[in-house]
Amino acid sequence: MLQHSTALDGIRVLDLFAGTGNISLEFLSRGAAEVISVDQDRVLFNFMQRMARSLNETHWRMVKQDVFTFLNAHRGRYDIVFADPPFHMEGIERIPTLVFNAGLLGTDGTLIMEHQEKLDLSHLPGYQRTRSYGLVRFSFFAPPAPASTPNP
Repeated sequence: MLQHSTALDGIRVLDLFAGTGNISLEFLSRGAAEVISVDQDRVLFNFMQRMARSLNETHWRMVKQDVFTFLNAHRGRYDIVFADPPFHMEGIERIPTLVFNAGLLGTDGTLIMEHQEKLDLSHLPGYQRTRSYGLVRFSFFAPPAPASTPNP
């Protein structure tokens, strides 16, 4: 979905609700310089660690933590933040605001949220577009432009 519209070589990626790490590995296989995967599930976290070791992947880091806690404390800059929360989780519409408030996206960065088709995120700050694939949607967000200050 991104390979024809976004340069993936050398980018930094934050994968939220990473699960088994398949999306993280996809970014790494397409040239990402660094991927950080966040998931609170111990079994999935251990699986990602074993996978990284078996592939000798040194550009992949994992964080075992609740994503909302992580977003409230983490600071860093990423070219892409990918979020695939459980479809029925409460509060997922807060994710774009948390990402922007934490300053996690670079100026040209993109937040991609995977969600169920019934969820409309078009009213949220930074919303750009949604692409549908069957019953799944991907909503794309860019960092909102900083408020301009009037010249004296």
